[in-house]
Amino acid sequence: MNFSKLWMALFLLIFGLAFGQSKKNVEHKIGANETLTSIAQKYKVSTNAIIELNPNARNGIQLDKVLLIPQQKKIVEVADRKVKQTPITHLVKAKETKYSISKLYAISIEDLEKINPFLTVDGLQVGQILQLNSSKLKSKVALVNNSNQSQTAVYHIIMQHETKYSVSKKYGIAIEDLEVQNPEIKNNFPIGLQLIINCKLKPNSNSKPTAVAIKNAKADTADETSKATKYRDYKVKKGETVYSLARLFDWSQEKLVTVNPELKNGVVEGMVVKGAELVLTSTFDNNNNNNYKDLSKSLIKSTTKELVLFLPFNINKIENDTLNSIGERLKKDKFLNLTLDFYSGALMAIDSAKVLNMNLNVRIYDSEETKNSSSAVQIINNFNFQNTDVVIGPFYQSNVEKVAEALADKSTFVISPLSKENGKSFKNLLQSMPTSDAIKNEMFDFMRAKSANIIAIIDPKKVSIKQYIEQNQKNIQIVNVNEKGSFVADSIKKYFVKDKMNYVVMESERTGVIFTTTTTLINAIKEYQVQLVILEPNETLDFDEIALSRLTKLKMMYPSTTFGNETDEAKQFEKNYKKKNKIYPNQFAIRGFDLVFDTIVRLSQVGSFEETINQNATKQIQNTFDYTAKPGGGYSNNGISILYYDTDLQIKQAQ
Repeated sequence: MNFSKLWMALFLLIFGLAFGQSKKNVEHKIGANETLTSIAQKYKVSTNAIIELNPNARNGIQLDKVLLIPQQKKIVEVADRKVKQTPITHLVKAKETKYSISKLYAISIEDLEKINPFLTVDGLQVGQILQLNSSKLKSKVALVNNSNQSQTAVYHIIMQHETKYSVSKKYGIAIEDLEVQNPEIKNNFPIGLQLIINCKLKPNSNSKPTAVAIKNAKADTADETSKATKYRDYKVKKGETVYSLARLFDWSQEKLVTVNPELKNGVVEGMVVKGAELVLTSTFDNNNNNNYKDLSKSLIKSTTKELVLFLPFNINKIENDTLNSIGERLKKDKFLNLTLDFYSGALMAIDSAKVLNMNLNVRIYDSEETKNSSSAVQIINNFNFQNTDVVIGPFYQSNVEKVAEALADKSTFVISPLSKENGKSFKNLLQSMPTSDAIKNEMFDFMRAKSANIIAIIDPKKVSIKQYIEQNQKNIQIVNVNEKGSFVADSIKKYFVKDKMNYVVMESERTGVIFTTTTTLINAIKEYQVQLVILEPNETLDFDEIALSRLTKLKMMYPSTTFGNETDEAKQFEKNYKKKNKIYPNQFAIRGFDLVFDTIVRLSQVGSFEETINQNATKQIQNTFDYTAKPGGGYSNNGISILYYDTDLQIKQAQ
C-alpha cells in the first residue's frame, strides 16, 4: 500500500493543484437516479449547455440514453483576497444567492438572468455554471488600481459572523473608510458580498499596514533582512506567552525562539527578550481570562509523554474506489474533508510543541471508521500502548467508547474529539464536546439567572426542541406555530412583561416565521426589554433574505461551543495556518489545533494529566476546555459561551 503516494495526491488536491483538461463533447451514458442537474454538476457545465447539444433533454432524460457533454469552460474563482484575472464563469456553491453572486461580480441580478436565462426557469442551483459579463468588474478594478498608487487594493468576501468592525480591524482601516469604499454596506452587511478595500500606506514610509495586507514577497524579504540586526530589549510582563510575544513583534514563533533560545525553557515574568524594533499594539487582554489558566507557561520537559491520534482517513476505501478518483471523492466525501481539516489543525499543534521544545512522542493511525465500526481496537491489540498517556479519537461516539474500554486497565485517557452524544461513561473517557442538551441547558441557566421572562416560538417541525423544553424547562410560555408556519403576532405580545427582560426563544427555519417574530420584537422594543434567542445553529439566518440589522437590533443571543476571538494571538494562528496550508482555517481545523494543543500542554505539567483536568479550565484559539467529573465516571466539557450580536456589528460574549 503506497501511503506516501496517496497522501501526496490528497494534499496536492487539497491545496488546489489542477489536473488535466476535459475532452470536447464527452459522451455520457445516463445512469440510475441521475438528473440533468446532477450530470451538469458532475461535468461542471450548465444544464442549458447540455440542452443545446441534446435538444430532446428539454423534455426529460431516460436511463441508458447517451448525452453529449460540451467542453468544460474554465472556471476562475476569487481566492486569496485578490482578483487574479477577469472571471469567465462562476460555479454556484451552497448558500449562494443571485444577490450575493451579483454583488460578488458587480453586475445586476437582471443582467445575470439575461446572460443565464435558465435561472428564470430552473432557479439558482448548486453546481450550476454561470456565464458572467465582466465589463463592470473590469472598470471597478481599474478604478481602484488607478486611484492612488500609495494604496494596495484587496478583495475580501464577507463570511459568516464577520462584522464591519472585524473586517476594518483586519485590514487596518476605519469603518467609515470601509463604507466610503463600499457604499452598499452602509445599511447592510450581507454574507457573500465582495468588498474592495484600500490598505493605505503612509507616504515615504517602509512600514506595512497595521493588519493583514497583500505584500510583495521580495520587498517583504528585503524588509526582514534589513531589520534582522535591529532588535530591542523587551521585559516580559505577567501573563505573556510565546504566542503573545510573537504577535507583539509580528514574528513567527519559530523566529522568536531562534532569536531568544532561552524561551525553549518557558516564559518567565521579568525576563528580557530580544524583539522587533517596532512593536505593534496588542489588543489581547489577559484580564478577560481570569478564570482560565495558560498552561503553556508552566511546561515541564523532563519526561517524555506519548499521544496517539485515531483519525478516520479510510485509506483502504480510497485506494479500492474504482468509480471515483481521489479528486472526485474529495468533492463528495464531507467526512474525509472534515478529517483532513482536523488533521491539518492537529499538525499545527504538534509543530507548536516542537517550537516549545516539548518532550513528546506522537503516533497517528488510520481508524478506518464508519459509524458502527473501526479498526482502532485491533490496532491497540497489535501495537504497544503500554506507555501511551492519552488517545484522541476515533470520531464516532460508539467507536471512541470501545477504545476507552480497551484501554481502561492501562491508565490511558481517551478523548472524544467531536461527538456531542451523551453516551456510556468510562472512568478514562473525556467528552471534549459539550452535549447538545448541556448547550441548551447553559442557555436557559443564563436566562433564568437574569430573573427574566422566557417565551418560546417553536416550529412544529422542531419536535425534539419542543420535547426538550417540555421535559427540562418548566414555566416557559410557548407560542403555537401552525403547520403552514404562521402565527398571530399578538400571540407573542400577550406574554410580554414590563420592567423585566423578555427573552424570546425562536426555533424555526421558515423565513415567514422569522420575519414575523423579528418584526414583532423590533416593534416592541420601544415599550419592552426584548432580546431574541436561538438554541441551535440556524442556516436560514445566514441567507441574504434575513437582514443582519434585524438580528443586531434584537441583540440575538445563542449558546456556542466556540467563542469569537479577535486577539492578535488568533490572527497569528490564522496567518501561520494560511502560510502553511494556502487556505484559511475552518472550524474543524481550529478544533484540531485547539484540542491537540490543549492536550499536549496538559500532559507537560508538574501534576498528572487527570489533575490538570480537575484543576484547570483553559482557553485556546476558539475552544474552551472546562472539564467536570461525570457521576458515572469520566469527564464532560462545560466549555460553553453565550454570545450575542451587538448593535456595533460585533459578536460579543454575554455577561
